[in-house]
Amino acid sequence: MNTTTADARSAPVTGQPQARQLRRSGDDKMLAGVAGGMARYLNADVTLVRVSIAALVLFTGAGVALYVAAWLLIPEDGVDRRSPRRGSPAAGTASANPHDDQNRD
Repeated sequence: MNTTTADARSAPVTGQPQARQLRRSGDDKMLAGVAGGMARYLNADVTLVRVSIAALVLFTGAGVALYVAAWLLIPEDGVDRRSPRRGSPAAGTASANPHDDQNRD
């Protein structure tokens, strides 16, 4: 086997763009950052996205429900989706019950 062919096949591809993540904007927001995050994801002007959302709200009525759903489902910038559960040892929280530490006889 030719070693140059093997090296070329095992080399990582650098010409491909990184995967984009849809997140609500923390910097470019008026209400919840949904339009800013969508504009960044689509590489579009935020004003066009806001006008599109306003048109959905005015003409179909579904825009409000879609905006609220996006607000609830799209994570905010800088917030990790996989956070530890409450009360788990990984979360670093103690039990809320003060009697858990006492021995019962």
